[in-house]
Amino acid sequence: MASLHKFYALLLLYLTGEVSGVQLEPLNAFVLQGSKARFNCSLEGDFEVMGWLINGRLAITISMQSGVLGNSQRFSATNFSSGTTQRWEFIIQEVQRNDSGAVSCDVQNIQTVVAQMSVQESGTVAIVGTNVTVTEGSLAELWCVAPGWFPAPELSWAKNGSVVDRSLYNSSSELQGSMFNATSVLRIRGDVSAPVECRASIPALTAPLTSTIYMVVEAPVPAPTDWTVLIAVVVSIGGFALLVLLILGIVFCCKRRKKAKSSYEEEMRRARTQSQLSIVSGSRQKPGQVNLGYVADGQTTDIPPSDFNDSGYSQTNGSSTFVTHIPDILNSNQTSNVHMRATNTLDGNGIKNHRHATIV
Repeated sequence: MASLHKFYALLLLYLTGEVSGVQLEPLNAFVLQGSKARFNCSLEGDFEVMGWLINGRLAITISMQSGVLGNSQRFSATNFSSGTTQRWEFIIQEVQRNDSGAVSCDVQNIQTVVAQMSVQESGTVAIVGTNVTVTEGSLAELWCVAPGWFPAPELSWAKNGSVVDRSLYNSSSELQGSMFNATSVLRIRGDVSAPVECRASIPALTAPLTSTIYMVVEAPVPAPTDWTVLIAVVVSIGGFALLVLLILGIVFCCKRRKKAKSSYEEEMRRARTQSQLSIVSGSRQKPGQVNLGYVADGQTTDIPPSDFNDSGYSQTNGSSTFVTHIPDILNSNQTSNVHMRATNTLDGNGIKNHRHATIV
C-alpha cells in the first residue's frame, strides 16, 4: 500500500508541475569506435531508481539514495544534480560497432526515454600523386581515394579554401567486407595556382579528414611566329622544286643517251652501207691492172729487157724472156685472202715464161 500511495503522490506532483518529464540528451549520437559515448538524463523532483539500457540490455542502475549500484569496466555514471533538478550522465567506454542502436534512460514509475547511438569508423583519405602542373585554361583531373570507412564517407573538394561546385566532381563508394571504400574524381580548369584539398567526413567526426596538394598553373606556350611558318613553307616548296629538277635531269640524261646510241648505230649502218657500195663499184670499174709485160705463149715482145725491172715485169737475158702476169686486186681488204704462185716454163723456142697466179 505504501508504494501505491507513493505512486499517486508522484503522479500528483507531475500533474501539478512540481515534477517534469524525463529529458534525455542527445537523442541521436554519432560516436567513433573505440571512443567514449556520453548521455545525460534529467528530471525535476525526486526518483527512486534510474536504469540505463543498451539495446534492451541493462547496463547500469542508479539509486537516488545510494548512487550507482554495482561496478562495471565499460559503464559508469556521474551525478550532476543541483537543487531540485536530478541529472545523471551515463558514460560508455570504448564503444563498439555492436553497441549501435537504442540507449534508454528508464526512470522507474515515471518515464522511459530512448535515444539512438551510431558507432562509426574513420578510415584514411589521400589525393593520388603529388603536386600537379597544368597549362592555363586546360583541365586538370585529380583523384581522391578514401578506404576503410563505416559508413561510406562523404567526399568533397576545396580550392584555395573555397568549396568546389558539386558538378565538377563525381564520387562513388563500394562495400568490401564490413568497410566502405570511396573514390572521387575532380575535373577542374586551371586558372590560378592554389592548393587543392580533398575532404572526407562522417557524422561522428567533428572535422573532416583532408588531403592537400598544390596545383601550379603555367602560362600557355606562345604560338609559332610568322617567320617559322614562312620558313616551313619555303623549305617545302624548295624540296618539291628540287625533286622536280632531279626528275627532269634524269629524263634528259636518258633521252640524250638514247639519242647518242641511235646516232652511233646509224653511223655504223651508214659506214657498212658505204663499204659495201665501194666494194661493188670497185669490182665493176676496176677489173684489174693491165700487165704491160705480159706476153702470150708463142709470142715475142719488142720491149727491150731494160724496160723490165724488179717490180714484177719479165726480163730477158740473152735468149730468155720473163713474162709477168699481174693479178686483179679488187680492194685492199681482200689481200689477206690472196695467194701468189709463180711458175717458170720454157716453150719450144727457148723462151722462159714466168707466170704469177693469184688464188683466192
